[in-house]
Amino acid sequence: MSQMPQLSACPSCEWPLESGDRFCGACGYDLSAVPVRPDDNPTIAMNGSSAPSGVPGTGWPAAPAPDAAGGHDLPPGTPPPPQSPPPATPMPPTASAPDGPPGPRTPADPTGSPVSPATGVRFDRPPRPDEHALPDEFTLQAPDPRVAPAAPPTPPEGTKVCVACRAGRVDHDGYCENCGHAQPRERDHMEQDAGPVAAVSDRGLRHHRNEDAFAVGSTTLPDGRPAVLAIVCDGVSSATRPDDASMAASRAASESLLAALPRGAHPQQAMHDAIIAASNAVNALAGEPATVREQGPHQNAPACTFVGAVVTAGLLVVGWVGDSRAYWVPVDRSTPPARLTEDDSWAAQMVAAGLMNEAEAYADERAHAITGWLGADAYELEPHTASFKPDRPGVVVVCTDGLWNYAEAAEDMADVMPLDAAVRPLHGAQVLVGHALDGGGHDNVTVAVLPFPAPPMGAGSA
Repeated sequence: MSQMPQLSACPSCEWPLESGDRFCGACGYDLSAVPVRPDDNPTIAMNGSSAPSGVPGTGWPAAPAPDAAGGHDLPPGTPPPPQSPPPATPMPPTASAPDGPPGPRTPADPTGSPVSPATGVRFDRPPRPDEHALPDEFTLQAPDPRVAPAAPPTPPEGTKVCVACRAGRVDHDGYCENCGHAQPRERDHMEQDAGPVAAVSDRGLRHHRNEDAFAVGSTTLPDGRPAVLAIVCDGVSSATRPDDASMAASRAASESLLAALPRGAHPQQAMHDAIIAASNAVNALAGEPATVREQGPHQNAPACTFVGAVVTAGLLVVGWVGDSRAYWVPVDRSTPPARLTEDDSWAAQMVAAGLMNEAEAYADERAHAITGWLGADAYELEPHTASFKPDRPGVVVVCTDGLWNYAEAAEDMADVMPLDAAVRPLHGAQVLVGHALDGGGHDNVTVAVLPFPAPPMGAGSA
């Protein structure tokens, strides 16, 4: 018969008890059902030593050793214990609890708390049955660095491929379907080598698009002498569709010159008429629906500047409106270069009026405010033309302010120009554009290089 536990209060209702009570006087709780509190023996020795042989780890009496037949020596008159199947995998016993006798744990333990086989410590963490485990398809695995990624399929011949990965196809939005790289637009960088004349245009390093445009070409005069031409236009950024304005002006002027020169028109008159044709082309953009949709209440109609040059065997003609420029650079650098145009700008007006010198005027923040341009909002179209008869060979540089901002003086332009620009005009144009980009590339940069005198037809650049 087990010894009655000594309790001071009922475990059920907390009613005070007296010594020898077998039932609670308040609720009738059977006090004999309260288990005897086991000895407080730790499961694990805190000092690192194990329990001596024969001493249980939980404070319960040790089971008698089995006899030779596999049974246990029991005291006389003690009924045998009930037979129960042994646990599949015995777990280390847990620490004693105050409300009941502890016992060995099995894998079927409903708590699901894992027990360390090395220390016997139970970690109280919520169970995670297999049905709650994440499916394999949600498990993210790091790529194996030893396995090279599969190369994208080669696009069909004639398909535009990415400039970055050289393998992906470019979609209609201008992005690579393989690496996602944004492709440069057609006008971001343009080059054209038309034999004796060449031109390069670049978006620059600060602008989101290229608003410059150019046109180059060559033809034959009625007497069989060659004629070479170049047109460069700079779209006015504060106006609507500046890129369309510069493209329309350059194309219209080039077509006008290529049509007039073979018919025998004087090159200077042909240049004047080409400026008029370019102005009409830009004016026509103001009435197009695209301009009406994009034009804000305080925005001007499409507009651009203009500069062009025609070179024959003995004559050099330039024409301009705005602040795009033309320079003369002789092959013999011991002779001085020259600027062939005068800007339609606030700074040029201040210098012409004698109110400022050139250094002071171009240092003012209003220096690049243009006073002449092509477009429907222009006050009055005043085409400027001039003709020259150089007595020595050289090259003509036709450019926007995106270049001459970094080589404003004629001497600066000559210093940047390669010595072989007359025979390699494309290379010369590339060097000049690179100079502007190296200087900061704050604006679109466009430059055309024409040799003087015009070489015979068929004599291209080396």
